[in-house]
Amino acid sequence: MVINRRAVNSPGPQGRGGTSGEFSRKLCRLDMAEAEIVEGCRLPVLRKNQENEVEWPLAEILSVKDLSAKKLFYVHYIDFNKRLDEWVTYDRLDLKKIQFPKKEAKTPTKNGLSGSRPSSPEREVDGFSTTGCKQEVLHPLTASRDLETRKITELILPPAAAPAGGGKSLPVPQKRKVEVVSPATPVPPAPETTQASVFPQNGASRRPSAPAVPAGRKRKSNCLSADEDSQDSSDGIPSAPRMTGSLVSDRSHDDIITRMKNIECIELGRHRLKPWYFSPYPQELTVLPVLYLCEFCLKYLKSLKCLQRHLTKCNLRHPPGNEIYRKGTISFFEIDGRKNKSYSQNLCLLAKCFLDHKTLYYDTDPFLFYIMTEYDSKGFHIVGYFSKEKESTEDYNVACILTLPPYQRRGYGKLLIEFSYELSKVEGKTGTPEKPLSDLGLLSYRSYWSQTILEILMDLKTETGESEISEITSIKKEDVISTLQYLNLINYYKGQYILTLSEDIVEGHERAMLKRILRIDSKCLHFTPKDWSKRGKW
Repeated sequence: MVINRRAVNSPGPQGRGGTSGEFSRKLCRLDMAEAEIVEGCRLPVLRKNQENEVEWPLAEILSVKDLSAKKLFYVHYIDFNKRLDEWVTYDRLDLKKIQFPKKEAKTPTKNGLSGSRPSSPEREVDGFSTTGCKQEVLHPLTASRDLETRKITELILPPAAAPAGGGKSLPVPQKRKVEVVSPATPVPPAPETTQASVFPQNGASRRPSAPAVPAGRKRKSNCLSADEDSQDSSDGIPSAPRMTGSLVSDRSHDDIITRMKNIECIELGRHRLKPWYFSPYPQELTVLPVLYLCEFCLKYLKSLKCLQRHLTKCNLRHPPGNEIYRKGTISFFEIDGRKNKSYSQNLCLLAKCFLDHKTLYYDTDPFLFYIMTEYDSKGFHIVGYFSKEKESTEDYNVACILTLPPYQRRGYGKLLIEFSYELSKVEGKTGTPEKPLSDLGLLSYRSYWSQTILEILMDLKTETGESEISEITSIKKEDVISTLQYLNLINYYKGQYILTLSEDIVEGHERAMLKRILRIDSKCLHFTPKDWSKRGKW
């Protein structure tokens, strides 16, 4: 930004509304803006889209750091997925339209908790009062620090002892208990401990507790609405989420730590992966330029030399567990989260780098993991996986599902989905994935549902309803109906609803099926379902 500062000393009185003084005040405001870019500020940031075109989307500053005498800013692009967040340099910021966060609210809400949102913009620079450069500027740094301190105090102290207002204790219903530590803080392993020990036991790092639930039961998160972006509970107190391992993240607990990617790069076999989201690896590993993983046991190591030493001792050449499917080079392995806890926990840590809407609770005992691999002369290399509960009261046949980035857009995602429904057919059940789905997960499922249902409708010559489609495909009836509505196949004709296929839909389906080469062959599946309700503690 180049400004002709000589204009400030231009001759003449404050004519025509005080032009010289007004310009001086604007210059002062810009200088102040440059000096006070702190966490919570919002401003346009330069980036290039997929077409390599320059754009200036609004972004929020999440963190600021000094690197080699140069400031870097970690930005989240508003209305964009968090996987696009990045560190940017000073020259990519548009300071003309900077918005500072609001000052902390002094008036407590009805329950004694502050209702301020320090990351919300208060005003643009051009909205400053023109009484002169000495006008007090609301500095957001102190307010945000005080707010963070108070939030931590409120989380750690029992509700009745949490300070509010003038320091008096307010009576709070006893049912709203808080366990102790927020899960936002990465948990470093103690010296001389195994990798499994970095996972807090007995829910030590869980969020506010909920009433006890029988083993294997699910609990829905108590949010304002079904919208996955809902921010706060209605009374200002965080609502208790479900306490199972892959539940939906309660976004009101997001803080600066979990909103930022903490791993720079992961080396997994012959691939180097750039993580999309935060994952709670031990804190000392987050400062490394590359985190090394054994591609067979998924153990994480801090250097290439440590990895090479580990490979001389690691005897695994495939995921632990039973191989239940093989056709060509594609295999599926079934892994029990209780019997292979270390592998399952390492898998969850890796998956969290690419899954935003799921929260890890480290308790893998109630889950089964199905790992898809590609075979070559060196072994079975992980391509993707999905997990499912051993007992699901809500007919979930998938908890988390992920295709690793090097294998995306090659048909493996649909193959994972198809395999999950093939298992449901063997079990004699209909199934559905846990909600909400990620953006990529929703696209994959909607595409699979559409192709599967259209395939059934085109093959069957007799009249077919949604119940028959659900029974044949094991897709839950609600998903069948939503897909038919999405495809606009349901029409009202002569007093009843009928399914109609247009020529455009048929042609589009045929083109899509020509590209879908990878399919599950039920003859290659060797799977016997277990009745987990009769197996005690799994």
